[in-house]
Amino acid sequence: MNNKDNATFREQYGRRLATQLCDQHFGARPTATLDGPAVLRFTPIRQVNLFVVQQLLAQWTQEMARLRSPYFDFEAEDVRQSLTQFMNVLSRRIKLARPTFEPLLARAITDTLAIPLDPATTFEQKLLGTLATATPEQLRDALRYLDVDKVFYQDFLESLPAGTAQPQEALLKRFALYQEANYKHHEPLAKLVEEFNALLPLTEDKLQGTVPAVTAPPVVAAPTPSTPSPIPAPPAPPVVPQPVPQAAPAVAHAPETATAARPQVAAPAAVAVATVPVSSNTETAAIPLYEKLKAGQPATAPLSETLRPERAASTLADQAPKVETLREAISINQRFSFINELFSGENMEYHAAIQHLDTLPDADTAKSYVTQDLAGKHDWSRKDEHVAKLLKLIDRKFA
Repeated sequence: MNNKDNATFREQYGRRLATQLCDQHFGARPTATLDGPAVLRFTPIRQVNLFVVQQLLAQWTQEMARLRSPYFDFEAEDVRQSLTQFMNVLSRRIKLARPTFEPLLARAITDTLAIPLDPATTFEQKLLGTLATATPEQLRDALRYLDVDKVFYQDFLESLPAGTAQPQEALLKRFALYQEANYKHHEPLAKLVEEFNALLPLTEDKLQGTVPAVTAPPVVAAPTPSTPSPIPAPPAPPVVPQPVPQAAPAVAHAPETATAARPQVAAPAAVAVATVPVSSNTETAAIPLYEKLKAGQPATAPLSETLRPERAASTLADQAPKVETLREAISINQRFSFINELFSGENMEYHAAIQHLDTLPDADTAKSYVTQDLAGKHDWSRKDEHVAKLLKLIDRKFA
């Protein structure tokens, strides 16, 4: 099976599974709708749910960008604040009926199956997207939508020079070199196939297009009219193709988190780059988390930056007035970011923590709970950026 046929198989499988799952969910309630949390837990395969959310937020960002007009001042401070509040309110009002949700689900399934088979396309579509140029920091923001093979892509971003924007074409060439040098360092395919097979039959051979073809019986040519036909021998019994047994895929467990032990991978050999050393956990632990985060500066980006996907996690804590509760102030994009990055995808852990923070009497108590209790429990030693955003929200709440 060539690449085109392989892609066609993934698309067909994605549509079939999406229809099956939607039949199960919407069958008895054809007019039912899904909100954000329901989307995040719709399938037992976390990567599929993440890709649905990524598509949603991309559509949402495009819709908001269309509001810009040459007839009005979109850079005025009150306009920017109003747009930010509107975006946050709207993001908490997701409402998906089956006709709009099923195509997103089918695409998410197809894209999930492509991750281990077509890494270059996954990098181009899921990390680069529409960016003409990108820094490693911008690309790293999109990593929150990756669950399958996340370490492979994360290691590539760490091989890029920090803070340096590169054209899309150059990044694609660098990734091709990286992929060629580290093709053995992907997560095993068996675990992903096993998860999908539990929902709709699938094997590694079918996904990779390596199912051996069955040889057809030989065709015997009839005698020509000019040749006297001899007395025919008794016909041989027909050759019946025997089914090829499918070997059960061996289950290999992927790393539980992105910080788990991972294989050593090499940066692209053909491109010499200067890398920025990453501080060790020992150095991080020596400086209190709260002290490291106090130096954060408020966001002053223009509206065009605010509406970009990599800044979609910005909330009222950056630009808007005092908030009443953290639960209401956190948009779906930032809530998703907190759940994914700070709470390892555990939705209930996140909601319990935010609910507790909303009951605390002052900012100091709330910040202490974040930087000591939560940071120690969930190992936030390398999550300074996300913790800083949470602390800014706390400052707004108690301002």
